[in-house]
Amino acid sequence: MNRGLCQQLTDVYELTQSMSNIVNIDTVKDRAQYEPLLESFKERHGLREETLCSHCQFLSLCSGVLQHKLKRDLQQKCQCVFEGVTKAGSPALLQQIYTELYITEGGASEVNQEHEVRHMETASRKPGGAETAITCEDMFKGLADTEAPVRTVLTKGVAGIGKTLLTQKFSLDWAEGKAHQDVQLLFPFTFRALNVLKDRSFSLVQLLHHFFRGTEEVSSFEDLQLLFIFDGLDECRLPLDFTQTKALTEPTESASVEELLVNLIRGNLLPSARLWITTRPRRPIRSLLSKEQYFRNRFKKKKAKTIISHIKTSRSLHIMCFMPVFCWILSTVLEHVLKTRERAELPKTLTQMYIHFLVVQAKVKNIKYEGRSETDPHWSPETRKMVQSLGKLAFEQLQKGNLIFYESDLSECGLDAAAASVYSGVFTQVFREEPGLYQDKIYCFIHLSVHEFLAALHVHQTFVNTGVNLLVEEKIKSSRFLIFCNSPLEFYQIAVDEALQSPNGHLDLFLRFLLGLSLPTNQSLLQGLLTQTGSSSQTNQKSAEYIKQKLSEEVSAERSINLLHCLNELNDGSLVEQVQQYLSSGGLSEGGLSPAQWSALAFILLSSEEALEQFELKKYCASEEALLRLLPVVKASNKALSSSLTVLDLSNNDLKDSGLKMLSVGLKSPHCKLEQLRSEGLSYFVKLMFIIC
Repeated sequence: MNRGLCQQLTDVYELTQSMSNIVNIDTVKDRAQYEPLLESFKERHGLREETLCSHCQFLSLCSGVLQHKLKRDLQQKCQCVFEGVTKAGSPALLQQIYTELYITEGGASEVNQEHEVRHMETASRKPGGAETAITCEDMFKGLADTEAPVRTVLTKGVAGIGKTLLTQKFSLDWAEGKAHQDVQLLFPFTFRALNVLKDRSFSLVQLLHHFFRGTEEVSSFEDLQLLFIFDGLDECRLPLDFTQTKALTEPTESASVEELLVNLIRGNLLPSARLWITTRPRRPIRSLLSKEQYFRNRFKKKKAKTIISHIKTSRSLHIMCFMPVFCWILSTVLEHVLKTRERAELPKTLTQMYIHFLVVQAKVKNIKYEGRSETDPHWSPETRKMVQSLGKLAFEQLQKGNLIFYESDLSECGLDAAAASVYSGVFTQVFREEPGLYQDKIYCFIHLSVHEFLAALHVHQTFVNTGVNLLVEEKIKSSRFLIFCNSPLEFYQIAVDEALQSPNGHLDLFLRFLLGLSLPTNQSLLQGLLTQTGSSSQTNQKSAEYIKQKLSEEVSAERSINLLHCLNELNDGSLVEQVQQYLSSGGLSEGGLSPAQWSALAFILLSSEEALEQFELKKYCASEEALLRLLPVVKASNKALSSSLTVLDLSNNDLKDSGLKMLSVGLKSPHCKLEQLRSEGLSYFVKLMFIIC
């Protein structure tokens, strides 16, 4: 661009600044509205007509029309949120209710073989300050050990942890001019919305025009600093193929949506643009920085104190409170229980909590949509049918690994879309409305845990009412027979076996709920929904014994911890009590623990509210199997970036060369404060000297 043209464009920019003071940008819809001012300015400054025409797009951008409209629309969209579910109750201002999330750099490279709730258990044990915490403002500044600019950021966190709310807060801060002002244009997408465009073709420019009004006047984005947000990669149903997809470099070239995404992520399209992608497990988000503050904000001081004290008595509830959506579920339940039943026993297990939540939603439906009173029975025939259909949908989609579904999925389960959305506390309808465009509807449960609870309820109801075990039905459909269990005990044993065989633990929480539903006390809470009871206390006892038997067999550390949680849902704490007695009496030093007891020890350590100052493993003659059972405790700890370790005893350790090399890395670290290194022989010291020197 020559100097004369630069001067002309500078003049144009100055014009736009003056124009913005006298023209209401909100009313500007096309270039024609600029013409009177442009004509006057052209005559005064001698600007050539062809310059104005060829750089009309530059004029539009410089005037801030597009950016202003984007910011205004994002403010309207993001400033208010509906807690828990869409359009249920009164909206709240995001800036008032937002609680900071703990975001850290890096991430684990191991293959995920555990349920998301286990991620929360691990995260809840990690000491604060041992990781490199970052803020939204720092996400694109690069990792601490590199100066290379960051183009793409992947944020991972379990379902309900607050990833979507985080992207909304980021967008709102940009729209209000509070942060991220180096970004000129911000385009937030959700994979849920992109899924419905699976069979359509767009250019990247057309895709932006499709989702964001006001971008129609812009045909090129190459010279702008853009940020694309793609929320919910785990919900993507588009076939993203990074090996076979053809390369695209022109934003105006038409292709399928999945091809556009692949090329945008690769950097073929708009290589200077930044991308922020969120997904479920695998930068991580660890938890709410202050879950207690959430309850203090929502309830009066006395009630908040009661609720916080109750949560601390239940490890299961305490862990789940790391997720904002569960805080909302728990608040909904406890508020209802404290209001309707004075001195009532508060739910302590996950199963009890979700049963109460379902009851609350049934009452809301009856009062709000059917005109009934609060004293009327809440399990009407219509409500029972609705829960059965929702349960069927939940189980079938859980088996397929789907978190979101469409109207065709609902129809297959006998659900009417309009009726399902009425049950808003459990089922939320996510859709996009734009004038002149079609309307697509996407459905999901408000959280994965609600999804799994309803799936477990459906499997439980089906077995109790018909004797059919849905967990194995798919395997024998080809043989034209159904599996009828001879007893409830056999039914629960099969469920335990199926969950243990899951490669990624996707049935872990489902199993907890299913076993919890077997308790007569929990079934009584669903009286009116469950027409028959499914088991007795004797069955529960035998189920607990079967789980203990499985704990004594060869089972992964992750599955063993979940089996301990299952015993907790069955109100069986005998195994944990045994180990606690051994710990308090010093009896562990007198003999080895059984595999099941080692798992219980790991469970106790993970469940402890207090940080473990010292655990001398060598006193207990731990076998290799025992060490593997304690692996979840090791995973719950962190690399000490600023280690205060001064004494390291390598006795009773058979370190090989590879292990010594890893140790040498830590010894050479500038953060190392080690003063004494102990060992039974000199071989370690000699090898370490050679490695370090």
